[in-house]
Amino acid sequence: MSKDTPRDAPWMMRTYSGHSTARASNELYRNNLAKGQTGLSIAFDLPTQTGYDPDAPEAAGEVGKVGVPVVHRGHMEELMYQIPVGEMNTSMTINATAAWLLGLYVAHAEDRGVDPRQLSGTTQNDIVKEYLSRGTFIYPPGPSLRLTVDTIAYTVRHAPKWNPINVCSYHLQEAGATPTQEVAYALATAIGVLDGVRTSGKIEDSELPAVVGRISFFVNSSVRFVEETCKMRAFTAMWDRICRERYGVEDPKLRRFRYGVQVNSLGLTEQQPENNVQRIVLESLGVTLSKSARARAMQLPAWNEALGLPRPWDQQWSLRMQQVLAFESDLLEYDDIFEGSQVIEAKTAEIIESATAELNDVEALGGAFECIDELKMRLVRSQAERVNRIETGEQLVVGVNAFTETAPSTLAGDGEIENILKVDPRVEAEQIADVGRWRAGRDQGAVQKALDVLREVAEDDGPRGNIMEATIALAHAGGTTGEWSDALRQVFGEFRAPTGISGGIGRRGEELAPIRARSKALAERTGIRLTPAQIVAAARDEDVDIVGLSILSGSHLELVPDVLDRLREAGVTAAVVVGGIIPPDDAEILRGKGVASVYTPKDFSFDRIMEDLVGLAERQRAATPG
Repeated sequence: MSKDTPRDAPWMMRTYSGHSTARASNELYRNNLAKGQTGLSIAFDLPTQTGYDPDAPEAAGEVGKVGVPVVHRGHMEELMYQIPVGEMNTSMTINATAAWLLGLYVAHAEDRGVDPRQLSGTTQNDIVKEYLSRGTFIYPPGPSLRLTVDTIAYTVRHAPKWNPINVCSYHLQEAGATPTQEVAYALATAIGVLDGVRTSGKIEDSELPAVVGRISFFVNSSVRFVEETCKMRAFTAMWDRICRERYGVEDPKLRRFRYGVQVNSLGLTEQQPENNVQRIVLESLGVTLSKSARARAMQLPAWNEALGLPRPWDQQWSLRMQQVLAFESDLLEYDDIFEGSQVIEAKTAEIIESATAELNDVEALGGAFECIDELKMRLVRSQAERVNRIETGEQLVVGVNAFTETAPSTLAGDGEIENILKVDPRVEAEQIADVGRWRAGRDQGAVQKALDVLREVAEDDGPRGNIMEATIALAHAGGTTGEWSDALRQVFGEFRAPTGISGGIGRRGEELAPIRARSKALAERTGIRLTPAQIVAAARDEDVDIVGLSILSGSHLELVPDVLDRLREAGVTAAVVVGGIIPPDDAEILRGKGVASVYTPKDFSFDRIMEDLVGLAERQRAATPG
């Protein structure tokens, strides 16, 4: 390439971040932007994602832990303080409550005198992958699709620069999807959404190409970066064909496969976590090397995410990886370096063929929204096969089942400097007080009127019933995340997604048969996503042998002791086991309080875990009189 040939513009660089409070997160965002970050990627805490205010019982222990709590318009104002919303590209990882968070964002922009037409960014808003992998769903598939359709219909007319949905194959890979499944299920979701928009009557036929042009994707990239490169080329080719043939989009710009990426977190290891640095770098190559299928935005995880929440310095390191690749290497100086490669073309064609067959199968089953149970079972089966390959050594993971010898890491905390971020436990009490003050200072009559209108609109699924306008009005009136969500719960109800457990047996049926037989003789089912009080009530009423708590948010030191105390008060003798991203020091604290076993990402042997649990249940039965 001639020295006079301009370099391609780099992708948008983000870090996925947010914690504690809107004020603290704003400081983090402004610092990251000063370091060269070019877009925002907001992480919301679990109560915000699942539609609860900080003072709801369901939110206990979770406020501000894995993201920022945003409850009302005042929080959005704090979150975006001194950040020009009319110029910033803001990505919001939010799904079940996506319409509400976008409503708060629009209301904030209007308060600042910014026309929504100036806003650019993305709401993730892919509920199918919540049912299949991530779990922050609220409503059943039909009403959830309605919320997505209404968001799309609103933005295409009032916020045309906004991406109203980010179809997420990222989480499918985290749940075990093969490249074929990742491509097929993500495209099936996009088709389900676009078909829903087209048949809703809420847009004109002439507007459909513009809708198609605003569909974006959020993908994953594993350390198998050659295969990932081919996957992205397959995605690009298949999406172009779908847009042209199924939706009649003639403009090639509107058929472009527009995607952002976070590279694979599933492959990050608790063992020898320093190896995660090179994993992250190699994984970024799969979505940047091929110019014709290059990411438009990228965010990289931090090296220590398998240990806990990353610190600002860890996030800076991941940002610097992107900057070195974009500005020091010669990657952006050349046309597509894979054009004409027989290896790449053959592998791309292979993925297109297999993904097309898988997509056709999903369509024959009625589409992504109609066959969630089947897709979940297939993903669980794929994940079980992956784990089995690691257990048997067929798939090598450095530091886990190969090259396990190691010297002490200089990156580990030394007792004075923590190597992960720990959220101050006082944050939750402060947020509860904050929402109390907010409610006391607003016009309650205006809020109630806005909620009544929201419920009325939700009950009208006709062409004129769009929830977004009522949502923005509630945001202006001073409504909260929990109030918006509860109003829609009253109309739509709630949903429990399938577990897909039967798909995890696969070829391991014979070796797991003895454990399954013992487990079946002991098993009593309890629920998931319960408050401590509900967990204890279920354990007491159903006379369970083991209470299992899965906590990935860092709230284990608050929630687990609460459950233990309540169990003792209720006279329940069931053993308690805990799984999640739990540092060793915290695990010792939990064991000291009475937890029987703690499982973290390093405990990947499914057989051993099942053997432990069934043995524990048997001992509990033997020790219980009668």
